Amino acid sequence: MTITMIGLDTAKTVHQVHGIDESGRTELKRTLRRHELVAFFEQQPRCTVFLEACGAGHHWARLLSGLGHEVRLIAPEAVKPFVKKGRKNDAADAAALCVAGSRPETKFVPIKTVEQQAVLALHAARSLLVKQRTMLANAVRGLAAEFGLVAPKGLPKLEELMALVGAEEGLAAAGRQAMEELHAHGQAVTERVAALEERIVRHARQDATARRLATIPGIGPITASLLAATVGDHIGAFKSARHFAAWLGLVPRQHSTGGKVRLGRITKAGNAEIRRLLVIGATAMVRRAGSWNSQTGRWVQGVLARRPVRLATVALANKMARIAWALMTRQEVYRAQGPAPAAAEATA
Repeated sequence: MTITMIGLDTAKTVHQVHGIDESGRTELKRTLRRHELVAFFEQQPRCTVFLEACGAGHHWARLLSGLGHEVRLIAPEAVKPFVKKGRKNDAADAAALCVAGSRPETKFVPIKTVEQQAVLALHAARSLLVKQRTMLANAVRGLAAEFGLVAPKGLPKLEELMALVGAEEGLAAAGRQAMEELHAHGQAVTERVAALEERIVRHARQDATARRLATIPGIGPITASLLAATVGDHIGAFKSARHFAAWLGLVPRQHSTGGKVRLGRITKAGNAEIRRLLVIGATAMVRRAGSWNSQTGRWVQGVLARRPVRLATVALANKMARIAWALMTRQEVYRAQGPAPAAAEATA
């Protein structure tokens, strides 16, 4: 029995192993407890191991690679089509991993280092706290509105609202205490967000890739740090800038048939946080497109003259993603080109 490929379906405590030989015949089906996994692969002859890129997949990939195995991570959506219909269980998932991994068109996910995952943990914590801060602010505004107290939009305006709450004589003590508790909790969350952002900015200044990305208009240190930690040195996995933008979900969804091309909204595939930050940065740049004196600025102004603002924003986010691919591939910094020549303006 010579096992050449193993599909490993991981979970919290129970792991399913599915091994096949060179001809694709099943040679091994086994359930392992968490503490048995390392000992099993230490005794197993060197082979190719396929895992899903989720739920500690990068951790197990690093560990098994250290034991001499060739580990390949596969995106979950690439494995799902090979799971037998009506047989969704751990054994079927492990078998599907072997089938998906042996397909020539399958694309594998690069294994992240411990340092990359640590930076991504900072971004995940910041994103969660930012959501909580928004929820707390909205809760305070909602409760205050029930007592007829309102204030302009924006987090800085919450202080004005709390001043109104404190000065309102007709407000019961219980209601005032509820809003003060939420506001105090929101201030504590804001402090934690600031601490995380300081750490992220420090990484953006120390990482060479992040420093290059931060030269792109619309990309700040937080976006640059997230891109560098997510993609890292594996930008070569994307054949072109178009493939990179498609991976981020910034390209139109296709509904084409019979030779008729129909394009819809963007696919929103891939990393949602990177896409969100790119769109936020593009929104800031579109707002001042009139004073953006470069070829890209002229391009944005041309799109705004023909299309809605939101479409222009997403189009600029797509362009920013392509520029980021070029900088990471060529290891260069962004150099803005001057105003478009008069002939080019007339053509546009």
